[in-house]
Amino acid sequence: MQFTQRTHTCGALRAANTGETVTLNGWVDGRRDLGGMIFIDLRDRYGLTQVVFAPQHNTAVHKQAHELRAEYVLSITGTVQPRPEGMANADMPTGEIEVIVDSFEILNRSDIPPFTIEDDVDAFEDLRLRYRYLDLRRPVLQKHLLLRSKVYQVVHRYFDEHDFIEIETPVLMKSTPEGARDFLVPSRIHAGKFYALPQSPQTYKQLLMVAGFDRYVQIVKCFRDEDFRADRQPEFTQIDLEMSFIRAEDIYRLIEGLMQRMLKETIGVDLALPLPVLDYYEALERYGSDKPDLRFGMELVTLNHVVRGAEFKVFSDALEAGGIVSGISVKGRAEEFSRRKLDELTERAKDLGMGGLVWMKAAGGGLTSPVAKFLTDDMIAGIRESMQTEDGDLILIVADARRKLALEALGTLRVELGKELDLVDRTAHRLLWVVDFPLFQWDDETQRFYAEHHPFTGPKPEDVPLLDSDPGAARADCYDLVWNGSEVGSGSIRIHDSALQAKIFSILGLPEAEISEKFGFLIDAFRFGAPPHGGCALGLDRIVTLLAGISSIREVIAFPKTNKALSLMDGSPSTVSPDQLGELHIDLRKTTP
Repeated sequence: MQFTQRTHTCGALRAANTGETVTLNGWVDGRRDLGGMIFIDLRDRYGLTQVVFAPQHNTAVHKQAHELRAEYVLSITGTVQPRPEGMANADMPTGEIEVIVDSFEILNRSDIPPFTIEDDVDAFEDLRLRYRYLDLRRPVLQKHLLLRSKVYQVVHRYFDEHDFIEIETPVLMKSTPEGARDFLVPSRIHAGKFYALPQSPQTYKQLLMVAGFDRYVQIVKCFRDEDFRADRQPEFTQIDLEMSFIRAEDIYRLIEGLMQRMLKETIGVDLALPLPVLDYYEALERYGSDKPDLRFGMELVTLNHVVRGAEFKVFSDALEAGGIVSGISVKGRAEEFSRRKLDELTERAKDLGMGGLVWMKAAGGGLTSPVAKFLTDDMIAGIRESMQTEDGDLILIVADARRKLALEALGTLRVELGKELDLVDRTAHRLLWVVDFPLFQWDDETQRFYAEHHPFTGPKPEDVPLLDSDPGAARADCYDLVWNGSEVGSGSIRIHDSALQAKIFSILGLPEAEISEKFGFLIDAFRFGAPPHGGCALGLDRIVTLLAGISSIREVIAFPKTNKALSLMDGSPSTVSPDQLGELHIDLRKTTP
């Protein structure tokens, strides 16, 4: 089809273009018939321009324009003119002008869309995902993807300035599942064998360090076949990097510089450096989370020393078992919490694994509570002092022998109340490092250790002797980057010694034959002069979501899956023909309908 190509985009024209003959190409965004004249907003990804079909200007063109409907694709040619006095639209960048149409072509017609193409669309997400190509016409989604593109450019420039080499690693790799399940790809040529899609380029980037590429970076697709989880995607994008001859602090400074550049160049926010650093255990005790949200206060306060010896059995049982009594204070909001609301909070605490929730309201210099009678005056004064309590505050306390579970439950209540009471500064960007996680986590059900991060994470040098005497007490030389309560990056100083790597695998309960089968190539490589190295992976999808100030990562991915890992638009995953299965040497197990 021959058509007149555009001279300008639909977001380009201004008053300075008055009198020019221009050609615009785009979609019909809206139509208004007023006083015999037809006004159309023509849209492309750059913006909107009002175009006018006037009978007094061109009768034939005006008559033809009656056919135009929403989402028709047009090419129009006309003259730029100022809008009539008092009709300018200050909310539109092109709002001072309009284009009086001399001629136009309908490049394609459109069926009636299943939902209106507008930012505040009233349509279920499943419907929008079914017609994602229409959903992507909405300016807000285009804005999000343009923001994502800017992030890509910042990343490329920043790492190039810091002497990093961009290297692509394989998408078809060996299956080495640890944690989430691999997506498997059957080999047609090698019957009965499978590739895996990478959960991470971890082993490859460590091999690149062995190869001497001391600064590697890649924006890479990764895949995890996880169970259904809200706002997770089976395929995701990460900024992956690795460096040789460095310590953890070098990673901090590098990533902090990237975050500062990214915030400034994409949304104009200045980030103060260096970022705060919290030990894992301190983060848990102060915020009840290893990914604390620093946009509001309401920190947890440990009250063990204050209530020790209390006659209240819930407190005494927790402390005798080596557990914890911890509380949060909702400043000045006690009167907003009715008994019914407090009962709801208690039930929520039970949902989170607690036996209940103790509440106290500060008034008259003391505390009113159903449990106050079990506390001495000194204990009540100690609680008020420890929590910096003033009259009108509400105190919420949990107590349990399971220290970590209790802190996490109270941390969850903290975040939920912070949002419910509008305490969170939604314009803020608060980043920090959480460091020195446990190297291992013990699982009572399987009676074995699992790696807290991954099995290639090195222990803190001073904790290496604990691998023989008390592995559960060893700390990892690792670090998570947390942004507004979301983990957006994770990394560690890696193991580069083959004997130490083999020891870690052994503690994880992997038999020597399995170690050799899954990771023998990596351990062998370490025998040939592997340098000390470490790295980090940043979740690009989550970063763009935070920059955009939204909550769903699906809104910053062009073609996302649902939270059940389905693509409603193209119907994947889908069945394949028996012939395809035969070529891959696969027989499907029959299941009961």
